[in-house]
Amino acid sequence: MKAMLLAAGRGERMRPLTDACPKPLLKVRGRPLIVWHILNLVKAGITEMVINHAHLGHMIEDALGDGSRFGAKIQYSAEEQALETAGGIAKALHLLGDDPFIVVSGDIYIPHFNFAECLNTLEENDPWGNPHAEHERDIAWLYMVKNPSFHPTGDFALTLMGLSNEGTPRHTFGNIGVYRPEMFSSIRPGDHAKLGPLLREYIDAGRVGGELYRGEWHNLGTPDQIEALNAPLNFKG
Repeated sequence: MKAMLLAAGRGERMRPLTDACPKPLLKVRGRPLIVWHILNLVKAGITEMVINHAHLGHMIEDALGDGSRFGAKIQYSAEEQALETAGGIAKALHLLGDDPFIVVSGDIYIPHFNFAECLNTLEENDPWGNPHAEHERDIAWLYMVKNPSFHPTGDFALTLMGLSNEGTPRHTFGNIGVYRPEMFSSIRPGDHAKLGPLLREYIDAGRVGGELYRGEWHNLGTPDQIEALNAPLNFKG
């Protein structure tokens, strides 16, 4: 399985830090955000990665190189202007291959996420070993998180059958998912396309599964959030 790390965003709310540094290269607890992902992916045995970039993308390539020093093999998908999430994935499909792949945002901090759990999410067969029909099998698997303060209403509901656009309780999409490449085949490479509408379409069709991740997760949007995570830990005796 390959992984795609999303690194093309401008990071407007993180300015002025992102005026001179791509958001995924901002350091949290001693290392760049995107490096946390790379190391955890390699730890799970996932070594082939694609990184898209736009704003200050040359700095990302200079910092990470071909990935060999991390035990990874990194390829890059450059975008003149950020194409949004689905557009960026569609442009990079030729690098991702024909099998399901992981996509994770380069600007979230999830230091303890075990990417090995992603390897068996999109099953080809039912519990009795019978192949799923292509039009019925899950096309995506999303990791949800508890609703953060900035998004109290959540995105989707978890049910016994998968994700639902309706119902409660609702949880927030944690920007980690596993996708089949055919999910993006209708998007022309180079087109701008958001992921949200595509997800909702396939959720309505009953083809998106998911689970709740309960570990440490931060969607970093402002310098104050970076500062808080980098503050010295104070232990009271």
